[in-house]
Amino acid sequence: MMSVAHVSGSLVERDLFDADHDAFRETVRRFVETELKPSHHQWEKDGIVPRDAWLKAGEIGMLCPTIPEAYGGIGADWLYSVVVIEEITRANVTGPGFMVHSEMVAPYILAWGNEALKEAWLPRMVTGEAIGALGMTEPGAGSDLKALRTTAVRDGDTYRINGQKTYISNGSQCDILVLACKTDPDAGARGVSLIAVEADQPGFERGKRLEKIGLKAQDTSELFFNDAIAPVAHRLGAEGQGFSMLMTKLAQERLSVGVKGITACEAALGWTIDYVQERSLFGGKLGDMQNTQFVLAQLAAEISQGRIFVDWGIRRFMDGKLTAVDASKIKLTITELNGRVVDQCLQFFGGYGYMNEYPIAQAFVDARISRIAGGANEVMKQIIARDLFRPT
Repeated sequence: MMSVAHVSGSLVERDLFDADHDAFRETVRRFVETELKPSHHQWEKDGIVPRDAWLKAGEIGMLCPTIPEAYGGIGADWLYSVVVIEEITRANVTGPGFMVHSEMVAPYILAWGNEALKEAWLPRMVTGEAIGALGMTEPGAGSDLKALRTTAVRDGDTYRINGQKTYISNGSQCDILVLACKTDPDAGARGVSLIAVEADQPGFERGKRLEKIGLKAQDTSELFFNDAIAPVAHRLGAEGQGFSMLMTKLAQERLSVGVKGITACEAALGWTIDYVQERSLFGGKLGDMQNTQFVLAQLAAEISQGRIFVDWGIRRFMDGKLTAVDASKIKLTITELNGRVVDQCLQFFGGYGYMNEYPIAQAFVDARISRIAGGANEVMKQIIARDLFRPT
C-alpha cells in the first residue's frame, strides 16, 4: 500500500514508515497548515516565531519526540523527527527553529547531561516552555571548531565564561544554550568542552537579531558572555571531551540537513510541474515544451536518486551504523542538489519566481544556507577525501 509519505511528494515509494508514523504525519501536516503556515509571512516580517507557536507544537508532540517518557517525551523512534522535518519543509515553513531545538540541543543534554540537568530541562523542551540553542559558531571560528576562543575557567563549583558567539539560531529567545567553549585554551581540540548555560545568568547578553537573506522568520542572534556563570554540574560529559561529542552528534545534524534538503527538492519540483502546466506561452503551455520537460525530467531523476540515498542514511542512523563520512556525503550531495533544483525551477516561473509571494522565491534564498550550516560543504569534501586517502 502506498504510504502517506509517498503521497506527500516523494518521487519514490518508501517503506520506512508504519501506520503510526503515517497517523503522526497527518497530525503534523494539519498543524503546519492551520497553525504555522497562515502566520509565516508575518513572522518573516517580524524576524521571529512567537513562543505561542512553540507551545502549540509541544502540545501535539512535535518537539523532541525521541525524548524518553521519563523526561516528558513520547519516546518515539527517530522517524517521528523525520516526519516533523519533512512536513515543515514541504509546506515551506522555514521559520520555526524546531530542528535545532529537537535534533541538535536536546540530544546533547540527553546523552551527556547529568540526571538533574535532564530532569530540569528536557520536559520543558518537550512542551515548548523552554527553547534550546546550540552555541558553536564564533566570528573567527565556524566550521573549524578547534579555533574556538570562548573560554570557561573553573572557579570552584562553577565556570566563568567569556567570549562571543554569532549566527546562533533561536539565540534571541533561547532559555538553555549548549555552549562549545575552551576549558583548556592550549589543548586544541582536546581543550573543548560543552556546557549547558541558562540564559537568565548574569553576564549572558543577547546581541541584536541578525538580518539574513533567507530563513527570515528564524531568529538568529549574536550572544555575548562577560563573566557569565554556569555550574560545573552543567558540563556535558567530561572536561575536554566536547570536540568528540560534537563529532558524534554532527552526523545526526548533517543527516537532518539532508532530510530537509531532499524534501525541499521534491516540493519545488511539485510547484514547478503544477505551474508549467498552467502557464500559457506562445500559444501553448510552458509544460508542453521539450526543454521544460527535459529539464524537469532530469531533476526528477536526480531527486529520486537523492531520496533513495537519504532514506538509506536514515536506515543506517536508525541501526546505529551511520558514519561521519556517510553523513558528510549525504549533506554534500543533497544540499548541492537542492541549490540546483530551486535555481532551475525558479527559472520556469520567470519574473513571478523573483517575487516573495511565490514559494519558489523563498525556497531559493532559504536553500543557500544549507551548503554552509552544519559544516561548509568544503569541509564535507575534506572529511570524505580523508577517508578516501587514509593510510592502509
